[in-house]
Amino acid sequence: MLKRSLITGFIALLLALPAQAEMRGDPEEGRIIAYTCTGCHGIPFHKNVYPTYSVPRIGGQSYGYIVSSLKAYRSGERRHPTMEAQANTLSEQDIHDVAAYFVTLTEEQQ
Repeated sequence: MLKRSLITGFIALLLALPAQAEMRGDPEEGRIIAYTCTGCHGIPFHKNVYPTYSVPRIGGQSYGYIVSSLKAYRSGERRHPTMEAQANTLSEQDIHDVAAYFVTLTEEQQ
């Protein structure tokens, strides 16, 4: 009986996981949309002019992280003028497509 309860609880937990965990983007569409992203994120050791910091390479980053980051920039929850401007041009589907594209890359492929 305990084993059955544990299995039932585990299944319920799996069903409760957020739908965002699954990839809903088209990597090929994302490749086209992300063309401008590579201007900063595709340059090894690239630094922003102001504020000065190293721009991260995002190839191979997790799908959920890219989606949540772009949404946070778009909403203004996460602040960076260039990223806010870029994210504000993206639709919900664009964000998922861009994320699906970047997860297919390794850092070296950018």
